[in-house]
Amino acid sequence: MTLDRLITTAINTIMRRLLNLGITKGIDMAAGKGKSQAQMTPEERKQAQNARAAVKRARQAARITRRLR
Repeated sequence: MTLDRLITTAINTIMRRLLNLGITKGIDMAAGKGKSQAQMTPEERKQAQNARAAVKRARQAARITRRLR
């Protein structure tokens, strides 16, 4: 493996992890409507928790679908 390919692979891995982290944070912000846990009412917390659970199920379904293809 050449040095160029090794560097490209490392950069791609790092970028993929950063992108996934950003997407996860964005989904969490959208689920909580931009509020922190301390600022939410108990009803809002429950709603945000349900939204995160729905996103988790959607990700699992996408993973399973990819495996089946």
